Amino acid sequence: MTTDALLTRLRAALGDGGVHVDPDITAGYRRDMMPLAPFGDPLAVVFPESTGQVQEVVRACAEHGVPIVPRGAGSGLSGAANAVDGCVVLVTTRMNRIVEIDADNRLAVVEPGVVNLDLRGAVEEHGLFYPPDPSSYDWCTIGGNLATNAGGLCCVKYGVTTDSVLGLDVVLADGELLRTGRRTVKGVAGYDLTKLFVGSEGTLGVITRATVALRPLPQAPGTVVAAFGTTAAAGTAVSRIVREGVVPSLMEIMDSVSIAAVEAHLKTELGAGGGCAALLLCQSDSGGEAARAELAKIEQICLDAGAELAHTTFDIAEGQLLLTARRAVLMALEVYGAWLTDDVCVPRTRITELIDACERISAEVGLRVAVVGHAGDGNMHPTIVYDPASEDEFTRARRAFADILDAGLALGGTVTGEHGVGKVKREWLAREIGPVGLRTHRAIKAALDPGNLFNLGSMFDPDPA
Repeated sequence: MTTDALLTRLRAALGDGGVHVDPDITAGYRRDMMPLAPFGDPLAVVFPESTGQVQEVVRACAEHGVPIVPRGAGSGLSGAANAVDGCVVLVTTRMNRIVEIDADNRLAVVEPGVVNLDLRGAVEEHGLFYPPDPSSYDWCTIGGNLATNAGGLCCVKYGVTTDSVLGLDVVLADGELLRTGRRTVKGVAGYDLTKLFVGSEGTLGVITRATVALRPLPQAPGTVVAAFGTTAAAGTAVSRIVREGVVPSLMEIMDSVSIAAVEAHLKTELGAGGGCAALLLCQSDSGGEAARAELAKIEQICLDAGAELAHTTFDIAEGQLLLTARRAVLMALEVYGAWLTDDVCVPRTRITELIDACERISAEVGLRVAVVGHAGDGNMHPTIVYDPASEDEFTRARRAFADILDAGLALGGTVTGEHGVGKVKREWLAREIGPVGLRTHRAIKAALDPGNLFNLGSMFDPDPA
């Protein structure tokens, strides 16, 4: 069958406005925000508006032997949504309905194109809360969050995306619709197929609807900020907070490079003053005396661990300003050049060792490396800054990226805590899970997608040869 025949069929299913082949348009859908990941030129970019239309696209592409790359808003940082030459990029952003909010059962049913922040705002009107909050939550979509099992700042208390998913609708490689999970709080009938698809990065099917669990809306948070003269002291504080059984709703860490960048960007000292090696930011949304007790305990632990300054506030605006500073790190670094964000998760007791390793790597490659991360779960985001016009600096940035992953594995960690493997960490996934793990991944892929239709070359090469 010819390319023209495929495009004719796609237009018949989606209408002319749902199928784009103009290179000026398709070029914008070739890649996500990871500069290291390879990408190709798609044959077409399609915008289905319903599950039925997704099924038609999948069936047409399967019959023509054309690969499909599912894509959300493109905020990813692993290349998981990157096009391959001749593929059809299936964009789910027009499937953006919040189908149902069931306040009594504390759940919502949503399509993949719903923006994370829009869902959070909609359920908040019912006194409810959707916890996953990636840093791009104001524009990333639920479908992309599901595909990568995204995390965010609140993971320490509320977990990652999969911890809030009850069930999915997934279009499989033969165009059939699979419904996984259920609407009940409990349920152990059969394999947990829901968790199989969450985090599969579009390699097993296209998610077209999700049933997600909601929580009661938490109280406005109180905030503790603590400044440390050494990263070791900050690491000691994190370990003691965890050991004492305190579970803040947020626990973030910033190293000296990220602190300096944000202070310059926001024209504020963040209360840290000069010479701060690490800043720890914690919040409690427990409310009332419970929150005051939690934050008082955290503040005392920080001081006992050697904090040079510790400050607690229940002023919402002040707490929001501190949180804004944490979220502004990448933007603040742009004044120095382009950035390349890594994603490594290590045991919480080894966070400071990773930060120290990043400082060493920075010196070795001669590039700025800023480290911020979710101290509560050990998920760090070292960010390498380089001049994109310099091939030499880009090469050194790639080296630093790899060296940081090496350091993370050596510390007993994983090469991705929330961004995913995509097309940039395939060899690292193979190293981490080993040959038996890789063989099992390939077997699952072959069982659900025998024609290798979905997201060709993402996560791993399905062909052992």
